[in-house]
Amino acid sequence: MPSRPGRIRHLAAAVFAPRSSSPALSAEATTAGTTSPLRLRNDGDHSDHGDLDREADRPRVGERGLDLLFYAMSLTFAVGCAVASGFYGYRIWGNAAAAAYLVAVAHTAICLCRPLPGRWGSRWTPVVISAVGAIAVPLGYLVARRSPSFVWGPWPWSFPAQPEGWVVERAARLWRDTGSPYLNLDLMDRQPIPDDYTPYGPTMSVFGLPRALFGDSAFTDARIWFLVGAVASISAAWWVARRDRAGTPGTPGTPPAATTVGVAQLLTVSPLTALTLVVAGDDIVVIGLIALLVALGYRANPLLAGVVAALAVTVKLTALPAVIVVAVGIVATRGIRAFSGFATALVAGTAVIVLPVLMSNPSMFVEHVIRFPAGLGRAESPAASPLPGHLIAMTGPVGHAAALVVLGTAAVAVAGWVLRRPPRTAADATLRIAVGLGAAIALAPATRFGYLVYPVALLGVLLGFRAVDRAAPSVTSSSSSSHRHGPAT
Repeated sequence: MPSRPGRIRHLAAAVFAPRSSSPALSAEATTAGTTSPLRLRNDGDHSDHGDLDREADRPRVGERGLDLLFYAMSLTFAVGCAVASGFYGYRIWGNAAAAAYLVAVAHTAICLCRPLPGRWGSRWTPVVISAVGAIAVPLGYLVARRSPSFVWGPWPWSFPAQPEGWVVERAARLWRDTGSPYLNLDLMDRQPIPDDYTPYGPTMSVFGLPRALFGDSAFTDARIWFLVGAVASISAAWWVARRDRAGTPGTPGTPPAATTVGVAQLLTVSPLTALTLVVAGDDIVVIGLIALLVALGYRANPLLAGVVAALAVTVKLTALPAVIVVAVGIVATRGIRAFSGFATALVAGTAVIVLPVLMSNPSMFVEHVIRFPAGLGRAESPAASPLPGHLIAMTGPVGHAAALVVLGTAAVAVAGWVLRRPPRTAADATLRIAVGLGAAIALAPATRFGYLVYPVALLGVLLGFRAVDRAAPSVTSSSSSSHRHGPAT
């Protein structure tokens, strides 16, 4: 067996030699009576390669470090909800999620010090733990405990579900009985309050139909169907993103595991996503539809993208900026003809959904869907989280005007960015959507902290699209090369 200095010289030559010369180098090494570095590793002789093993593990240690930071921040958020929140659902979520994130922190810390064997050492293990403890357990408890006959205490601090859920269920009952999901405020004998409003499009009421049609039970809770809709749309978006525009299976490249874990963390088990799913759930459906819209816009028939755009906008107008970004991207990457198909499907789909409701009671549609979210309704929106736009607006009329100016400036800047540099890929489009919605949420005079789930979750969607794009080029380029130069010989 050669001496240690000899092996190190051959190892250095293998590392720093050009790729094209590596086969020759291996042959020379074998001829010289030495064993190649690859053979040494395959033969199980790791004693002389501890430094190389540690070098290969450094990225893994870096990933684990980021995991530890993510779960520690999630744990802090959950403990804050458990201790400080006055809302019953938030406290239930905080207690369950804190336990799950604590286990995730402990698991990640142990793996940083001493990797666990097999699947127990996988970075997916704390993701699964977090999903079960921060989503499945508290959601299951709250929907099972929810009962019309149970007195939860003073309004609204003891609700087992946030108003977003039962407002959608009420809208479904109204839609079934009157043809409109919107409560007629003109017939009320009192001043309207925020919970009288349904600030969503007609399609949102679909998620309340199970309870309207089959009665009160855990399985008809709107949050369950929000979760089902979100999982279905995000899964469809992932499937479409991995296919080409002709609708055939795309490249077989698999995104790196490190990236997919990051996607799951931001999109699924982050405290913003988990809390929203457990106590409300409506915004996660919108995020899922945006992801599917972007995937279809760049990877499938634009007509299908237009149909999903119509669904997204008629669920919640929050999706409108995403529709605009995707429309610009379709024009830039697929041409006017494709955009015409997209726009036709969008307009036709929106008309089919909205016109019957609009004709039933146009004034209530405008009051609920447009005036109330804009702060112009008969009741004032309760959205008042201490984000920059709200803090500026609180200083008085001048501050409110200044907040609107800042918001308008940000909107113009994002619009200029989209028009001057149209998104060429699904990842580019998702980035612009996330930045635009994030700026709007942070700078709006009336906003909620929970809406930050949009930019955070969309960042996860962005990472997913980018991972798929990076996994594809090697196969695509080799395929195009073979078309140009003929089969390899």
